[in-house]
Amino acid sequence: MTQRLRSRPPRQLLHLALPLALAGAWAGASADPDTLSREQRQGIDLSGYTVTNPDAGYFDVEERKELLGNTDNSILLQQKDELAQGPSCRQLLNYEPITTRGRIPGYYPSPEEWEVATEPLFLFEDTVSMLAGSFVSTSDPYYAECLVNYLDHWAEAGALTTFRYESMEPQAWFASESMLFAAAMAYSTVRPYIEGMEEEREQVELWLRGLALQHSAIPGEPEESCCNNHFYRRALYASMIGILTEDEDLFRFGVSAIYSALHDMTEEGALPLEVRRGRRAIHYQNYALLYLVTNMEVISRQGYDIFDLEYEGSTIHDAVDYLFTILDDPAALGDHAPLEQYMGFLKDPQYFTWMDIYQRRFDHPRMASLVSRLRPLYNRSAGGYVTFYLMQPDAQQHVVLDDDRSRTEAFYGLGD
Repeated sequence: MTQRLRSRPPRQLLHLALPLALAGAWAGASADPDTLSREQRQGIDLSGYTVTNPDAGYFDVEERKELLGNTDNSILLQQKDELAQGPSCRQLLNYEPITTRGRIPGYYPSPEEWEVATEPLFLFEDTVSMLAGSFVSTSDPYYAECLVNYLDHWAEAGALTTFRYESMEPQAWFASESMLFAAAMAYSTVRPYIEGMEEEREQVELWLRGLALQHSAIPGEPEESCCNNHFYRRALYASMIGILTEDEDLFRFGVSAIYSALHDMTEEGALPLEVRRGRRAIHYQNYALLYLVTNMEVISRQGYDIFDLEYEGSTIHDAVDYLFTILDDPAALGDHAPLEQYMGFLKDPQYFTWMDIYQRRFDHPRMASLVSRLRPLYNRSAGGYVTFYLMQPDAQQHVVLDDDRSRTEAFYGLGD
C-alpha cells in the first residue's frame, strides 16, 4: 500500500515512534526457562507469513450481512434490532479524545479506583464496537463513515500517544492494548465499504500503525507481561493493524505469539504463566485463550491454517481441552495452583467470545453447553458483537431452562 504523506499534527508524533521500528517489539526475554526467550522468538522463521488481503478483517462481513437478512434465529434477530438503533455521530464527535495518560491503579488492589480511571477508555471501546455493529446490522454507510470520522478525530488529536509506563505500575500500558485492537477490529469491519474519505483513512491508519509500533516497543517485565496474556493481547493488535497497514513485521509479531504459546504449553495443555495465578489459574487459562483464538481467526483470514498448527508437539486444542479438564476438576491443576479456584468469571459473557469463534470450526459439546447459557457474547474490545458476527444460526435458537441447566449452573457456579 502506498501511503500519500501529509503534514498533519499526529504525523510528527508517529515519526517519533517509527524509528523504534520492531527492534523492541520482539523484545522480552523471559526469566522462566520453560518459556520462549526474546532471542528464541526472533529465531523462529515466520517469513512465510505475509499479508494477503488487507481488507479481510476477522469475519466475512458481506456473507454475514446476507445471512442476517435471511435468518429466523431469535438471538441474532434481537441483536440486529438493538444495533439498528445506532448512536448519534454528532454526539460521539463531541467526546474529547484522551491525549494524556496518568496513573491507572491496579485492578485487584484497587478495583473501585481502577473502574473510575478506566471508564473513559471503555467508552471508546464500546463506541467503536457499537458503530461497527450498527453498520453490519443496517448496512447504512452513516455508521461506517461515523466510525472513520470518530477515529480520525482521535488521530488528529494525537490521542493515546502519551501514556505512563512504569514497571511497577503498567496499568496505563495495559489499558492501551485493548483500545488498539478495539479500534483496529472495528475499523477492519467497515473499511472495505468506505467510499472516498482518503485523507481520513490515511490518517487513521498512520495513527494506528504508529501506536502499535510505539506500544509494542516496550517489552514488558521478564517475569510476566513480556510473555503472558499481555503478550497475546499485544499480538492481537499487531496482527490486525499489520494487516490493515500491510506491515509484514507487525503481522509476524502477531503470529509469533501463537508459536510462543504453543512452545510454552505443558504436555497437558496448560499455559504455565497463566495457571500460576493462584486462585485465578482457571480464569487466566481461559483469558489467554480469548486473545490467542481471536488472533488465530485474524491470521486465518489471511489464508493460513493456523488452527491446525502443531509446534513443539502442542496445538491450540490441547489448551482448550485442558481448560475444560480443570473446570471439571480443579485438582487437575496439580501443583500449579490451589484447588479453591475463583469461578466468578463464568458468569461474565465477555470472557467467552472466543468460543463462538472456535465452535464455527470445531465440534466441542462441553463448550457448546457452556456458551448456550451466556449468549449473546459481547466483548467491547476483542471483536465486539462476536455472537452476532460469527455464531451459526443453528447453534442456538434460544436459551431453554431445564433441569440440566440447573445442574450445570450449580457445577460451574453460574447460578445465583
